[in-house]
Parts: sequence; C-alpha cells; structure tokens
Amino acid sequence: MGEKHTLENGMELLKEQLPNVANAFGLLRDEATKDGVLSARTKRLILVAVSVELRCEPCIRTHVKAAVEMGVSRKEILEATEISILMAGGPAIAYTSTIVLKVLDEMAV
Repeated sequence: MGEKHTLENGMELLKEQLPNVANAFGLLRDEATKDGVLSARTKRLILVAVSVELRCEPCIRTHVKAAVEMGVSRKEILEATEISILMAGGPAIAYTSTIVLKVLDEMAV
C-alpha cells in the first residue's frame, strides 16, 4: 500500500476493520458538530483551535478544510488559533505558522 494515509481514508479503513467503533465515533462527531446553542461554524473554529493545541496535523487539516468549506475566513481561522497560542504557547505558534497557514494557502483562502 504505497498511498499515504490521510485522516479521511484512514477512517474508511477503520470502518472496514473496526466498524462499531468507527460508526459510533461518526455518530458522536455528527451530534457534537451540529448547530445547537453554539453554531456549527463556532464549533468548527473550536475544533481548529483544539487541534492546534493538541498538535494533531490530520485533525488540523480536516477541521481547517471543513471550516473553509463552511465559509469561515482565513482571518477567523487564524484568530481562533490565537486561543491555542495563548494556552499552548510555542508549540501552538509552530503549528499555526506551518500547518494551518499551509492548508489555508493550499486552499487559496
């Protein structure tokens, strides 16, 4: 298997090999990210910030892309990462200045 794993195709593989866990996670994700008192848009910005703080590159890519597809601007995404930088310091700056900016540039946002 020469293809590099992405979060998306990795989840597809998990659906085949751990279907109960993958399906349960999908239900949790769908429930947690839908509109509620907080909008789905706000929740996606929180996911970007948490992903940066946790230093999860696949998560950052997934949530930045999803936020952009929802119409969230580059400035809003970068402002959300300010919270990560506040809480996580140097590592959050490193992930914001490399991965977040790279994904936004790849998407021409």
